[in-house]
Amino acid sequence: MKRIKPGWPNLVNNAHFSTPADPRAKHGRDLRGECPLRYPGCYAYEDAHLGTTNLRSLSDFKGRELIARILALMDQYKPLHLSIVGGDPLVRYRELDVLLPQLVKRAHIQGVTSAFSPIPLALAALPNLQLVVSVDGLQPQHDVRRKPATYERILRNIQGHHIAVHCTIAMVKRSGYIPEFVDFWSANSSAEKIWMSIFTPQRGAANAECLMPDERRRVVDTLLRIPRHRNKFDMPEGMIKEFLSPPASLDRCIFAQSAHTLSTDLRTRVEPCQFGGNPTARDVAA
Repeated sequence: MKRIKPGWPNLVNNAHFSTPADPRAKHGRDLRGECPLRYPGCYAYEDAHLGTTNLRSLSDFKGRELIARILALMDQYKPLHLSIVGGDPLVRYRELDVLLPQLVKRAHIQGVTSAFSPIPLALAALPNLQLVVSVDGLQPQHDVRRKPATYERILRNIQGHHIAVHCTIAMVKRSGYIPEFVDFWSANSSAEKIWMSIFTPQRGAANAECLMPDERRRVVDTLLRIPRHRNKFDMPEGMIKEFLSPPASLDRCIFAQSAHTLSTDLRTRVEPCQFGGNPTARDVAA
């Protein structure tokens, strides 16, 4: 905390659920304005996501203008960490080829992708860059939910990289499912760590992805039993237990209080936290 505190007035945090393990200072750039994917549970395009503004109504930028505006924001806020989320940022691969080598000199950068398209191997050599690939469970369930970002494409496109695998736990009905997922990705040489979160619904929603209280407890028990010394599961015990006692309100949520998340026009804030809309307070820790 001593390393972060001196810059606190200038710190901004995106968070998406990019890394539940480390609520550090981040700034968020949302590239959902051009998303090639649609999958169950995504509420980014709902009218309530940005309050009074729908994501599809926002203008966005391309080419040199996008590059210049993002670098200007970095110089303005001077964050310790920048998360680039989506949609899928790789739809702007030409801009990223120019941006990323400059961004990693300014902060720690995290890019969240579905890996539906090839990831340039040059990115693997960049310091201060963490690529995070979203994987919704084992192949049979993931391929149905995330097509065209199928397992076949992901396994091909991550070769030569050192990614973090992020899985949002939803609809876990079979005993042994989570350990099997961890074992599969721990055996992949391109995966260096595995993170998990629990789906955060909007208030009043009844998504199939929502876990019941007893299911949430079983998930936590399962995560706590995963032996860390034999795999790449990268979540400490204290963090896992937080799934059982999320903040009572967004006023007490570290991510919400330290977040500054911008949508695709680089002006519109995503509020009250990185999820946007009206997430349920009892589930914000997910």
